[in-house]
Amino acid sequence: MLSLSSVCPGRKMASLRIRMQPCLFSVLLLNVLCSFVSALYFHIGETEKKCFIEEIPDETMIIGNYRTQLYDKQREEYLPATQGLGMFVEVKDPDDKVILSRQYGSEGRFTFTSHTPGEHQICLHSNSSKFSLFAGGMLRVHLDIQVGEHANNYAEIAAKDKLTELQLRVRQLVEQVDQIQKEQNYQRYREERFRQTSESTNQRVLWWSIVQTLILVAIGIWQMRHLKSFFEAKKLV
Repeated sequence: MLSLSSVCPGRKMASLRIRMQPCLFSVLLLNVLCSFVSALYFHIGETEKKCFIEEIPDETMIIGNYRTQLYDKQREEYLPATQGLGMFVEVKDPDDKVILSRQYGSEGRFTFTSHTPGEHQICLHSNSSKFSLFAGGMLRVHLDIQVGEHANNYAEIAAKDKLTELQLRVRQLVEQVDQIQKEQNYQRYREERFRQTSESTNQRVLWWSIVQTLILVAIGIWQMRHLKSFFEAKKLV
């Protein structure tokens, strides 16, 4: 967790009160810079599979770029993997339906379009069983997932369609508005599902309360009849 002392080391509490504004500015600047970092890397073993969940609206294009590095025990560092090592990519939609299942090389790019809004599962694992040099080693995978209009390469689009800077900017704005509309539709979809779940839960709680009440009433009536028959058998009443 980032603290003010880590951003402004060596400051005492008295001086922190005086220099609070520069420190806060440093924290905000650091957060802004970190917000632009979307790529990540992870390590996988020989038979290990890594899966990521991405909430995606419907009719949205997703592009994933990755590259692999193989650990060199002699140099004790990760080096670019050879061409013989590949990655298997599998993508499932919220209904657990496979929409992408393909094997790529040691460095590649996969693309798919969502047709159902919700949580999509993106899984990657290596073809280590076919590559003996990787046996027992570790693989580092750098992954960058771009969703929606962020997946578009506007430089290529401008060169292909011969767009001016103004036309390109207008196209970017139109696609951004379209993506915002998709996000709003997805949030409405989530809200509707949450409302249906809440209503279903409330109905179940209501019916469970009614069933409990009926059970208690039935047990009370049975106890009263049982006590009455007991007293009558003992000739107490």
